[in-house]
Amino acid sequence: MFRRPVASSRMVSVGWANNIMEVEFNDGAIYQYYNVTNSEYISFMGSPSLGHALSILDKNHRYSRVN
Repeated sequence: MFRRPVASSRMVSVGWANNIMEVEFNDGAIYQYYNVTNSEYISFMGSPSLGHALSILDKNHRYSRVN
């Protein structure tokens, strides 16, 4: 999945395709968040705090580490 670089203290890059959002963290870990709509992804990317936005996604979407 193509990921775009992000300005975050915790994350390096974020991508989205087919309702899966993929997040690469500073330590190299990659997680996929499932059933994330395109509008949720767009809202996430526009958030002033990606870390806070991710903590909300953690509570509402299943996720797993893929790397």
